[in-house]
Amino acid sequence: MKAYIFPGQGAQFSGMGLPLYENSAAAKSLFEQANDILGFDITSIMFEGSVDDLKETKVTQPAIFLHSVILAKSLGESFQPDMVAGHSLGEFSALVANGTLRFEDGLRLVSQRAQAMQKACDLTKGTMAAVLGLENEIVENTCQSIDGVVVAANYNCPGQLVISGAVDAIHLACDALKEKGARRALVLPVGGAFHSPLMSPAKEQLAAAIENTTFHTPSCPIYQNVTAMPVLNETEIKSNLISQLTAPVKWTQSVQQMIQDGANEFIEVGPGNVLQGLVKKIDREMNTKAATFENETA
Repeated sequence: MKAYIFPGQGAQFSGMGLPLYENSAAAKSLFEQANDILGFDITSIMFEGSVDDLKETKVTQPAIFLHSVILAKSLGESFQPDMVAGHSLGEFSALVANGTLRFEDGLRLVSQRAQAMQKACDLTKGTMAAVLGLENEIVENTCQSIDGVVVAANYNCPGQLVISGAVDAIHLACDALKEKGARRALVLPVGGAFHSPLMSPAKEQLAAAIENTTFHTPSCPIYQNVTAMPVLNETEIKSNLISQLTAPVKWTQSVQQMIQDGANEFIEVGPGNVLQGLVKKIDREMNTKAATFENETA
């Protein structure tokens, strides 16, 4: 069974999506539609922008979404997922790919999500840190013992967990985790405490937008970050998507469940190859590859 997986923030690069734009009339039309929906020329930033331009959350999130979704749409008949999943932001790409969300609605939600998250970051200074080489339980218990907001935020693969929270609490947690034997506890260059309680203001803002968007019956199950279980019910998908901003990304658990449910090939759709690497660390025997676009005669 084929599992299609969609990356999140951090996979962006200058020139992303350009071959699609240049070689597919359908892709070019979707990119231009995106410029109109967003109200700014995102294609210019994606194709020619600097690394710093692409780091801005309001640009990064729609850019990665567009690359993933337009690539999926350009795969044509060969795109036949048995299941989908996305890492954080990638969950929105996955929901367009399996027909739950229309392209335009998905893009609007991603743009609103990015703006809401930026506002939440401006309200409270937070950050995230990667913790390597410790059991999940040790990391979780250590976070609970710290004075201040700090939680497990991304379960990326066994022995690799990302924590999120207030700046001071993150530094205290990193020191404590190193004492407990972490191979590394490294503060990441991110602008906020994503997937933590500090994103509550963004969650409230995004919840209203999600509630007012029409969700359709998906063509295949999505394994959502919040539950790591297959979901086909639109109401349940909405609820999990709202919870996602303040809840951890259970990527390890999602991949394990997909494998248990019959996945034998994981295809990453979008920029980068981070998710393929994580899948291999979860199960080194698993087949992984990147989705590639075949030039069409437009």
